[in-house]
Amino acid sequence: MNSPVTPPPSAGPWGLPATLSTRQITGLSVGVAIVLIGLKAFALGASGSVSILASLADSTLDLIASLTTFYAVRWAARPEDHTHRHGHGKGEAMASLVQAGLVFASAVFIGWEALQRIFDPRPVAGGAWAVGVVLISIILTAGLVWFQTRSLKASGSMAVSADRAHYAADLASNVVVLIGVISGAFLAAPGLDAAAGLVVAVWLFWGASGVLKGAGDQLLDREVSDADRVALTTAVLTDPRIAGVHQLRTRMSGTRLAAQMHVDLDRNLSFEAAHDIVVAAEGRVREAFPGADVLIHADPRDIASSRTGASTRP
Repeated sequence: MNSPVTPPPSAGPWGLPATLSTRQITGLSVGVAIVLIGLKAFALGASGSVSILASLADSTLDLIASLTTFYAVRWAARPEDHTHRHGHGKGEAMASLVQAGLVFASAVFIGWEALQRIFDPRPVAGGAWAVGVVLISIILTAGLVWFQTRSLKASGSMAVSADRAHYAADLASNVVVLIGVISGAFLAAPGLDAAAGLVVAVWLFWGASGVLKGAGDQLLDREVSDADRVALTTAVLTDPRIAGVHQLRTRMSGTRLAAQMHVDLDRNLSFEAAHDIVVAAEGRVREAFPGADVLIHADPRDIASSRTGASTRP
């Protein structure tokens, strides 16, 4: 989880800057969702396609999810206060949890409707309008995912990551919808249109499972990755006066790392010297993980072996 490097500014789709802030990208997500709902509602009225219906239902939930993310990232960015001493970062995980629930609901609705249409096929009319709307949807969604990817590299926001996963699934599902509409309108195979809707439902369910896992890991204080734990201990052990690290505990709050640990120091050091070593170690961790909340406790070296957890340096 080392600090991401913000890519140099360049031109992006629609004449916007290549990299948008987390606040800007969530606003763009809301705007795209509103446009897609309007377009797909028109296409549904013109075609009656179950694939378009599935895509419209998904875009409606996209809007709710994007609004949730829009407000969550603003709440999560608030500084810590006397009632939230660890900050508000887990608001992003809560938003991701809401998104996962909405996507699950969308998948169930779309799957049920698709199954009904498989057994009771209905013709697809207005195919040209429907195909045009789906193509526009693909272009808009691809542009949004591109912006979200750039923003995610710069911010590491969990809420943006969940929103991006959702819209990336939408991008793939729109391709399936396009196949379904073409099959139903131009190949006289409405059953394929319904089958495409069912594929969309399965795809959404799979995507929601991944979002749910990511949100659950953070809300349940799952340890950060092994690579991040190694990077953290490496930063601490740069000082040769620190003999080892044990009882390391880590978790994430939004994009902020929280870490607690014990370090082994020579028992003959003065209190002031031990304090300076610990403060310097905390500073190195914050350099590797900007904004990290670090708490280090110093132990006399010769009693470290009696503590819970093995020292990382003999």
